[in-house]
Amino acid sequence: MTNLSILGTGNMGQAIAAVAAKGGHSVQQLGENDLDTAVRGDVVVLAVPYPAVSAVVALRGDQLAGKIVVDITNPLNFETFDSLVVPADSSAAAEIAAALPQSRVLKAFNTTFAGTLAAGTVGPLTTTVLIAGDDSDAKSVLAGIVTSGGLNAIDAGALKRARELEALGFLQLTLAANEKVSWTGGFGVIA
Repeated sequence: MTNLSILGTGNMGQAIAAVAAKGGHSVQQLGENDLDTAVRGDVVVLAVPYPAVSAVVALRGDQLAGKIVVDITNPLNFETFDSLVVPADSSAAAEIAAALPQSRVLKAFNTTFAGTLAAGTVGPLTTTVLIAGDDSDAKSVLAGIVTSGGLNAIDAGALKRARELEALGFLQLTLAANEKVSWTGGFGVIA
């Protein structure tokens, strides 16, 4: 059993919490009103919108040292919904890793919708969580959480692959926002 802390109580945070709980893991879910509550998990999921990440890191950075930190964000320009706001040669995950040098940062969950995490399927396929990171042990821990919750996990490579995962997440979000795919649909993986 892994102890998981999820910072964020929105749809994604709740869906990830349900997957982890289904796999028998301990889940602590903290919202914006829990600022005085310490992070207990060995794995910490940043289930907040990208613009909120810098405040979370500033507030809780010391508590995240030595932990596996999972970035689920898609760094969208929320004003135009037409671009990513990180440099083309970087990613939100890379920025988070730079801000948290004592944490093992992973990118995951950003290419799935809350509905597909909760349902466990994308159409007829089992929902797959793509995981990028530079620490193979951290990726293995997260993959174990995902698979014990009934989903598939694929190692997408080094943390530098977060750039492509964020582009894929951005594409999926814009397709859903423009009603080209449903919020309960999206991309599936056949392995």
